[in-house]
Amino acid sequence: MWYQHIREETQTYLKTFVYPYTGFLTKPLIRPKFIAVVEASLIGITSGLAAVTLKEGVGWLGSWRIAASLKFPPWLLLPIFGLIGGFLTGVLVERLAPETGGSGVPQVKAALAGMTVPLNFQIAIVKMLTTILTVGSGLTLGRQGPTVQIGASLAAWISRWLPTSPSYSRQLIACGAAAGLAAGFNAPIAGVLFVVEDLMHDVSGITLGPAIIASFVGAVTSQMLGGKSLYLENSSDYLDTSITGFLDPKEIPFYIVLGILAGLLGTVFSRGIIATSIFNQRKLKLKLPWRIAITGLISGLIIASLPESFHNYTGLREILGSNEANLKLSFIAFTAHFVLTIFAAGSGAPGGLFAPSLIIGSALGQIIGILQSNLVGIEQPTIFALAGMGAFFCAVSRAPITAVVVIFEQTQDFRLVLPLMIVSIVALLVAEKIDKKSLSDLVLDLKGLQLNKETSANDYLSNIRADQVMHTPVETLDFNLTLDEVKQKFSSSTHRGFPVLDSQGLLVGIVTQTDLVYTRKRQVPGNHLLKEFMTLHPMTVKTRDNLSEVLNLLHRYKISRLPVMEGRHLVGIITDTDIIKIESEQLIGETNSRTNPPEPSYVVYQTRAPQIGNGRLLVPLSNPRTAPALLRLAAVIARQRNYELECLQIVIVPRQNSPAETVVDTTESRRLLAMAERIATDLQIPIHTQVRVGHDIADAILETVKERHISLILMGWKGDIAPGRIFGSIVDTLMQQAICEVVVVKWGGEKFREREKFSGVANEKFNPYSDYVYSFLGWRQWLVPLRDIPTQAAAVKLLPALVSLSVKPEILLCQVCTQSVVNPNIQEMQQAARMLKHRLHTEVMATTVCSKSVSEAVVDLANAHHSDVVVIGASKEGFLRHMINGNIPEAIARGCDCTVILVRAANN
Repeated sequence: MWYQHIREETQTYLKTFVYPYTGFLTKPLIRPKFIAVVEASLIGITSGLAAVTLKEGVGWLGSWRIAASLKFPPWLLLPIFGLIGGFLTGVLVERLAPETGGSGVPQVKAALAGMTVPLNFQIAIVKMLTTILTVGSGLTLGRQGPTVQIGASLAAWISRWLPTSPSYSRQLIACGAAAGLAAGFNAPIAGVLFVVEDLMHDVSGITLGPAIIASFVGAVTSQMLGGKSLYLENSSDYLDTSITGFLDPKEIPFYIVLGILAGLLGTVFSRGIIATSIFNQRKLKLKLPWRIAITGLISGLIIASLPESFHNYTGLREILGSNEANLKLSFIAFTAHFVLTIFAAGSGAPGGLFAPSLIIGSALGQIIGILQSNLVGIEQPTIFALAGMGAFFCAVSRAPITAVVVIFEQTQDFRLVLPLMIVSIVALLVAEKIDKKSLSDLVLDLKGLQLNKETSANDYLSNIRADQVMHTPVETLDFNLTLDEVKQKFSSSTHRGFPVLDSQGLLVGIVTQTDLVYTRKRQVPGNHLLKEFMTLHPMTVKTRDNLSEVLNLLHRYKISRLPVMEGRHLVGIITDTDIIKIESEQLIGETNSRTNPPEPSYVVYQTRAPQIGNGRLLVPLSNPRTAPALLRLAAVIARQRNYELECLQIVIVPRQNSPAETVVDTTESRRLLAMAERIATDLQIPIHTQVRVGHDIADAILETVKERHISLILMGWKGDIAPGRIFGSIVDTLMQQAICEVVVVKWGGEKFREREKFSGVANEKFNPYSDYVYSFLGWRQWLVPLRDIPTQAAAVKLLPALVSLSVKPEILLCQVCTQSVVNPNIQEMQQAARMLKHRLHTEVMATTVCSKSVSEAVVDLANAHHSDVVVIGASKEGFLRHMINGNIPEAIARGCDCTVILVRAANN
């Protein structure tokens, strides 16, 4: 297609003329924190504007309804308004957005729990229009609850402008919900607390900074455009300022009674709404428009029969919040709103329950306050009314902190804090004693959305980190390889892509099969370097990123793999296949071993150095006499590859003892690690150390490899062989299970063994560092048997570091041909010899030997050439074949008097 051609031409131009010179342009120019602040502010502004628009719309339609009721008979006009408004509301909800029915808080709660609940711009608009029709037509519902869903929907819509990870989108939805409630009540603190306390039940699941910013901006926007308060108009003016005491002890019993009644009646209120909803859906079986229309008609008839003050909810709230309300008016207000709100909410009409809960609670508090005034003589019905608001709100929402804060932010009177705390806690205890679930949870249960609070903070993939699934260490390519060498690597591997490292070991690109197709289409010559056609600045993830975020990146950018970084270290790679495997395990209900690991080893001592390398080399230490030689070998490898050293000492405890609960003596272990630190300091290599307590040495090493993202293990071997083993249980286990590169050294030579035999702690003149390292000077003759492609063999890659220890080394590459090999590839051997000679500036020869036994041929060749060191390459599969067909590495190590180094490549 024509657009594909344009895309290919654009990519060609960028790769050729832009990326090599302007790589810095691909780096983010705006800090993530700044972006978060901008997004939170934008969400706050839009939520505030939506809240003001909703308030003005409800006020306009409600004023028109009240004005008309003064000109025409209320018993006729109010029911007609409720009938028409309810029917129009039902039509809009049913045809445009069924998700906008109800208060909207349960829908947001489900979305934040990871359930598939639509939140978008259309839902925000429909919710706003239908709430205006519902509340403005006279149904006893509020507009503060819908602002939560409107704010969350607007936030979800804004998050799609700049696609982000699912967890961050969830953060923005939480910000929108907080901003919506804050704008509805002009209570920014209550907005944040409500999201944490009721919607998410977990403070760890929300970044409070953006939520606070969104709430503050939303509240400020609504206050500037909608007045000082969107709910309690000058409520503090009705408080008796002549009372200076904060709380009279005589009032406490009445506050407790108020809390008990609020808890009981709040639970009845919630259950009544659920029962009405079930009746409407299963028994009445009317369509939504007619259901809401009939509810509006009945509400209009009942309200028309009540005193004129009930026609205007704002006026009724002002009366209940003052000293003008009497016992009869308060009782009528409580009963009417209690019953009418149950019918309105049960019909499925869009509208919130926050405002009705506050009115019902205010009337209940006014009743208790008047009774208290008659019995005790302390006239504070207004404070009781405000305390009743918080109590009933708490009983319905099960959010006591939000209940206290939302009333306090409206009144800004400290005298209310203690009464609010008393009644809210009592109401919560009573309500939870009767029913554990809040109204939002009951509504979700009715909809078939079972909300598990223990797992609602994240979905299954969000509980698994990238470093628990990734493949490590990663098979990489050098950016100076030619196109022909890259093609050869792809042809000999099952991988569809490789990360590319520069000369410093830093990730600079990635090459995939798509890039090779690009080179074929453009007829790129085979001698072109990899850095000229690879994909620059690849997208990466961090070790602690969860799989939900990784999957989102893979799908959004249509890629199949992502490098995993720890700092600037490339420590693994994760593919879409890995995530599909995890999802399939979840679907079939398999127990994931990652979440149920056996009892691990325990770190009792550790030191850390700066993380300045491109990988880590692990050296398990046990013998103080051989430790200096191992560290010297480790140092040259670390220097060549720019690795850090990780020295490990393991203390074994009995199986019946828990490693984390066993007291051990680490004196000798720390002394050994201190010696390692001195040697590393002399060699100027960064070193980390740790002492682990465990049941098994091999398991402790494998745990360290995984936790510390080890790239290579270097360890010694005494030469002891157990029955049925190749090198013994520890080395065999690491050879088969370690995901990183493994290097095993069996020290050889008469001088070396004599020094080990006769040197001891009692010999004060013995210097283990100088004495053992002295043996490296005799390493001149090197024998390297090869089986795979010589230039890609692990032993060949390690040679430059190893031979740097010896003076004037001479290297012999050999290939042992058995009967299965008819035509040995001499050219590849000679090519490897030339490459090493050019790189090491030393003598390198290549030869081929035919023999029935590989081990006998290598031993004979080592003895004939007086080899000082034999370096053997191995693979996991080859190592297993040795166990079946014959112990080749052990036979070579036993037959050769010299040092034998076994190099096993990483398991990818």
